[in-house]
Amino acid sequence: MEKGTCDIGLIGLAVMGQNLVLNMNDHGYKVAVFNRTTSKVDEFLAEEAKGTLVEGAHSVEELCGLLKTPRRVMIMVKAGDVVDKTIASLLPYLEKGDIIIDGGNSLFTDSNRRTKELAEKGFHYIGSGVSGGEEGARFGPSIMPGGDPAAWPAVKEIFQAISAKVEDGTPCCDWVGEGGAGHYVKMVHNGIEYGDMQLIGEAYQLLKEGLGLTADEFAEVFTEWNKGELDSFLIEISATIFAKKDEDGEPMIDKILDTAGQKGTGKWTAIDALDMGMPVTLIGESVFARCLSALKDERVTASKILNGPDAPKIPAEHKAAFIEEVRRALYCSKMISYAQGYMLLRAAEQAQGWTLNMGGVALMWRGGCIIRSVFLGDIKKAFDKNPKLENLLQDEFFSSALNKYQASWRKALIHAIELGVPTPAFSTALAFFDGYRTARLPANLLQAQRDFFGAHTYERVDKPRGEFFHTNWTGRGGRVSSSTYNA
Repeated sequence: MEKGTCDIGLIGLAVMGQNLVLNMNDHGYKVAVFNRTTSKVDEFLAEEAKGTLVEGAHSVEELCGLLKTPRRVMIMVKAGDVVDKTIASLLPYLEKGDIIIDGGNSLFTDSNRRTKELAEKGFHYIGSGVSGGEEGARFGPSIMPGGDPAAWPAVKEIFQAISAKVEDGTPCCDWVGEGGAGHYVKMVHNGIEYGDMQLIGEAYQLLKEGLGLTADEFAEVFTEWNKGELDSFLIEISATIFAKKDEDGEPMIDKILDTAGQKGTGKWTAIDALDMGMPVTLIGESVFARCLSALKDERVTASKILNGPDAPKIPAEHKAAFIEEVRRALYCSKMISYAQGYMLLRAAEQAQGWTLNMGGVALMWRGGCIIRSVFLGDIKKAFDKNPKLENLLQDEFFSSALNKYQASWRKALIHAIELGVPTPAFSTALAFFDGYRTARLPANLLQAQRDFFGAHTYERVDKPRGEFFHTNWTGRGGRVSSSTYNA
């Protein structure tokens, strides 16, 4: 076995790891692989990697010995302690200047810490989001690297070669920023993915309850939707899912239990939004909707006790109009979700001291990843036009589309209420839109209440911002006021 001839090493031969290795091999890179259960290495070399240049190792030491210097080792293992233990196992066999790449779904704060800790020891760390699932990993994922900028030139060629490409050949991979920036962008991507999936689910249920569409009709509707503004990977695969039949000829979709799982990245996005004081309401509702779906037994019991409205289905002559209203509601709500996601990226950029290329992020998401869509090209254009854009909803493309479609959006939601169909994501998107476009919200009453019961103070419309006042509302209160906390 030759030593020091492999371009990159990879630890973790689960689905994503295996497919990334085969992708790298296809692009002419020699890859060394290791897995904690070493039998998996032998199986991979005998089956999926048969006939390739992939080299197998039965220990971390052997893996490091197979690599050219500076060594590049990519870790594709479960987020958390396993990543730290894997890094610790590597260090004795690495030299200063070698590069460790974490391609799993690590929490960005862990990537911040690892970048710093490894730099102090003389090593380079990259925390990279990888999106696209099994097929993306094999034929071109979206890759979002962050961490130590000094390491980027050493991995840029490999990452950009194996990543997805947009129409003009631009790779869906570029440097995101320092520390945990890459994993943060991947986390927000996954949160938006939760939102997109929930919105599509709500459109499905609304059309099912309102029109009684069959699975085959859904396949036709979604195929049609995928030709226009909603052209995206998730709409495309939904059409395929609706068309799929079980062995008995019945639609597969009708055989699947309605309880959703989750791995936690959507929850992380919602938690970080709360920590940042950013109203990322749609992703939050999408996480809660999955939690509600998991209460299957309770919901079945409740369905026998709690009554919904006795509403008639949508008349046949209004079928086409209703489908279009739901399509527009989906499109508008999707705009709100992405606007909220970018609000969170802006807030994190300021809080962490990162410099994020917002248009570049949209480009990275344009191909390869789960949320890839034509729509992301419009986001890139918005930031190309104005890199300092405060909010996507202020861009002319987005504001004009929302203004044009909002009547349909509202009608779709009125139908949902009349039919008793739950639409938490559609509803919160519209509520955010109405809140964001309102110059004066009822928070003045809220501040008065806080000052009444807790002397929390308030600002006045007739005084400069930053001056705080307290009123003795009952005549019995004192003159002492409380401090306040701003999220």
